[in-house]
Amino acid sequence: MAGRLTVATKFLVISDTHDFEFGETPGAPHPLQLHMSRVDVLLHCGDLTQVGGVSSFKKALRMIGSIDAELKLVIAGNHDLELDKVYWEAQRDDNGTPEDPEDHELAFNVMTGPLAAKVGVSYLNEGTHSFTLKSGAKLTIYVSPYTPAFCDWAFAYEHNEDRFNGPHQVAAGSTSIATNPIPDDVDIVMTHGPPRGILDRCPQGNMGCDNLLQAIRRVKPIMHCFGHIHEGNGVEVIDWKKPATDKPALRKTTEAVHRHFEEDRTENPYPEPFMWKDGHGDRTLAINAAIMTENNRPGNAPWLISLDLPRSL
Repeated sequence: MAGRLTVATKFLVISDTHDFEFGETPGAPHPLQLHMSRVDVLLHCGDLTQVGGVSSFKKALRMIGSIDAELKLVIAGNHDLELDKVYWEAQRDDNGTPEDPEDHELAFNVMTGPLAAKVGVSYLNEGTHSFTLKSGAKLTIYVSPYTPAFCDWAFAYEHNEDRFNGPHQVAAGSTSIATNPIPDDVDIVMTHGPPRGILDRCPQGNMGCDNLLQAIRRVKPIMHCFGHIHEGNGVEVIDWKKPATDKPALRKTTEAVHRHFEEDRTENPYPEPFMWKDGHGDRTLAINAAIMTENNRPGNAPWLISLDLPRSL
């Protein structure tokens, strides 16, 4: 952002909390603790619950509400079943009876209603959103809860379908179904799932999305945060100056990164912030912020990130 006025902004990034509650396991310490410093923006990248449920959404809101942040932005994930209206209306119980369509409205009203307002949560639908903080920082963020189809979870699309690029941007072999493609001028992208090859590896292999990677390569945001693949928790610095190959050009070579991360393993400096000053077109900071581990225990710390946003004019 050379030549533009910027404002240092502190983000707390979490994902895949899956019904987590503060203090739910007394005597069993975990990295996500209540006594954390105030941040400007909290980002939750989806999977608030394990299998949805109105009471679980309320519990998730109360958990997020206890975190001290000026702006709290939340999206759904594939486990947040009732929030996907199309998915929910297609479901049948063991007797073949349709699920109650009102459950979607109840869940959506919880996430956008009085309790959400009371705890300061903004539940975001797929698309681009802009906010101005009290500091004068302007945040433009694209969000999407959708991930490639896997088993029978919500917010799914087929692997050859592209939700993130328009018809003139789509890769060969894919078909654009984008109603809200990622625009070129966003600061941050928040999706539930990862791009292909970036913090997406699990026992089944690399489970990220090729079409999302194509969009991130096109947009080059300052930061891309996600979750979904619990085993992928960590950060990667994507260096867009490196020539494109079959694998994404991933590097952890800048001095700032080496101050915080070992050569072969990404170490989270939490509760200290990671100072990200190296983006703005050349590099993107990718964060898999899944709180749950591969064993579905809340063993991963949140990511505290400090980065510069443009000042509102």
